[in-house]
Amino acid sequence: MDSVAEATVETKKDSTNNFKKLKLDGIAAVVGDYVILESDIEKTLIDLKSQGASTEDITRCSLLGKLMEDRLYAHQAVQDSILVSDDEVNAVGDRQLQSLVQQIGSIEKVLKYYKKEDEQSFREELFKINKLRMLSEKMQQDIIADIEITPEEVRQFFNKIPEDERPVFGAELEIAQIVKAPKPTEAEKQKVIDKLNQIKADVEDNDASFSVKAILYSQDPGSKSKGGFYSITKDTGFDKTFKDVAFSLREGEVSEPFETIFGYHIIYIEKIRGQELDLRHILMQPEISQEALDEAKRELDTIRKKIMDGEFTFAEAALNFSDEKETKFDGGLLRNPKDFSSRFELTKMDPTLYNQVRNLKDNEISYPILEEDPRGGASKYKILQVTNRYDEHVADFAKDYTKIQELALTEKQYKAIKKWMDEHIEDTYVSVNEANRECDFANNWVKE
Repeated sequence: MDSVAEATVETKKDSTNNFKKLKLDGIAAVVGDYVILESDIEKTLIDLKSQGASTEDITRCSLLGKLMEDRLYAHQAVQDSILVSDDEVNAVGDRQLQSLVQQIGSIEKVLKYYKKEDEQSFREELFKINKLRMLSEKMQQDIIADIEITPEEVRQFFNKIPEDERPVFGAELEIAQIVKAPKPTEAEKQKVIDKLNQIKADVEDNDASFSVKAILYSQDPGSKSKGGFYSITKDTGFDKTFKDVAFSLREGEVSEPFETIFGYHIIYIEKIRGQELDLRHILMQPEISQEALDEAKRELDTIRKKIMDGEFTFAEAALNFSDEKETKFDGGLLRNPKDFSSRFELTKMDPTLYNQVRNLKDNEISYPILEEDPRGGASKYKILQVTNRYDEHVADFAKDYTKIQELALTEKQYKAIKKWMDEHIEDTYVSVNEANRECDFANNWVKE
């Protein structure tokens, strides 16, 4: 049979006892050991739409080209012995399935939504999709892993851009803050520890559900609705103390109460899969009295007045009075989590932070602002100052070096990937069916 021909198969008899012929899925392309079906293109388009992505400018040909790229990466990863273990892939599938169940309501509803007959077939499809994606990502990371950019290359990149085509960077701010985080009393801490010990005993002695206890009592917004569930490895970006405790426990064990910067926890280990843990935890925070919060606010009011009266600078006050270790030694200067620079582009700022500083004039100091920690920490007060303001401007090599360096590195990585792609398309078996050979692909998939 032709590799790109459509096959037919006999199905069950219909009510008139005649056999129907159904078209099997047509093969759109083959890349190495991977076959791309026509339905894969349609499924990918549907998935993009369901995720809220705009598909207006996505053509069927460009989508096929992207699917072929992914399969070339995955194919070559296998050739280069870049491996992804089945345990890793299954763990990702487990997390996806658990998340879907949380969103949709039950495994039966998930299967119905995705038109799957049983959980096993759904897991098998997730496994295939995730294995290919993870291999593809590892291969791409391997291609660009050792690529660096020198200052001279950054300069050459910038100088070759015509002046009238240089990028325009949006308005940016530099922001500093002083934080006062009131502490709970020893009595409030002990009250929380006693409650966690009571939950631990109820789970261990009376077979109470840890998951239900987490839903009822945990103050962690990221896991409360999921019964305190997280799946982590030692590389997961969690608090070090939390991970140390988690990886010291046996399957089925509940930890003693312990403290992190977020409050007090107990952890229950649900399953150990090699280097990955499925766990549930309960976070509880000692109550901060209103008196303590009021005192923090009064202290910041006093600090603010003394800065305005010239007794010390904002940076000096941050160093001497701020409770936030991450910023106090840098004059209270906030760092952009995207690139760790001190600049925040107005159009890309966190909306909460933007609303807190948008009306501040240069060097003006805000009144104390009460802030809840979105990660589950205790409430705190802070004062803010805009220390520098950069208007929208055409890229300047000296002022915008970090951004230009990032653009130059991205271009160098893109060229390396393009070169890799050209070489490996040439060396890999690729077949595109007749209907798709007229596509204007970005890569030379239709070899001539």
